[in-house]
Amino acid sequence: MVEWEGQQRKRGEKMEGWMIMLVVGLAAGWLASLVIKTGFSLLGYLVVGIIGSYIGGFIFDFLNIQVSGLGGQILSAAVGAMVFLFVLNRLRR
Repeated sequence: MVEWEGQQRKRGEKMEGWMIMLVVGLAAGWLASLVIKTGFSLLGYLVVGIIGSYIGGFIFDFLNIQVSGLGGQILSAAVGAMVFLFVLNRLRR
């Protein structure tokens, strides 16, 4: 099977997207756990961060707050992860 240059580029962009998602998820989960004072494993940070990125994206979109770049993505995901952990802690009680 012959692979075209465009197909190889798309595959590389997909891999880059996954790597960015992992970095954002880990950073956001770790930051949120520092603020909310919970401890997780790396997998826990990742899961909390990825869930937080969806929540944070919804919150920032609802409030019409624009973020850009990797720092903005981490900030949005961290805010969402903090909200997620706060709600989760309240439900446990």
